[in-house]
Amino acid sequence: MSAGFYSWLGGAMVVFLAASSLLRASLGKPGWLMIACALALYTLGNLMMLRLMRESGMAVAISISAVLQLLLANAVAFAWFGERPSPTQMAGIALGVVAVALIVLPKGNP
Repeated sequence: MSAGFYSWLGGAMVVFLAASSLLRASLGKPGWLMIACALALYTLGNLMMLRLMRESGMAVAISISAVLQLLLANAVAFAWFGERPSPTQMAGIALGVVAVALIVLPKGNP
C-alpha cells in the first residue's frame, strides 16, 4: 500500500467522521438539513473508497475503513459527546486495533 493510499484513507476517514458527528449532533435538533448534509458526506466517503478498493482490493480497503471508523468514532464520541464505553466494549475496541495491525502487515511469500 502506497503513501497515496494512506493519505486518501485519511481523507475518507475525515469525511466519514464528519458525517457521523453531524448525525449524532442532529439527535437533539430535529431537522432535515443536517441529515441531508450527513448523507452527502457519507456518499462522498463511499466514492472515495472506490480508489482505495482499486488499489488494495475490496476486502482490505473495507476492513481497514470499518475498523478505523470504529476507533475514530469512539474517540470522537468519548472526547466530544462525553460517551463512555464499558470495559467489555473497550476490550472489543482494542481487538479492532489488533485487527487493523494484522490487516496492514505486508503479505509474505506463501
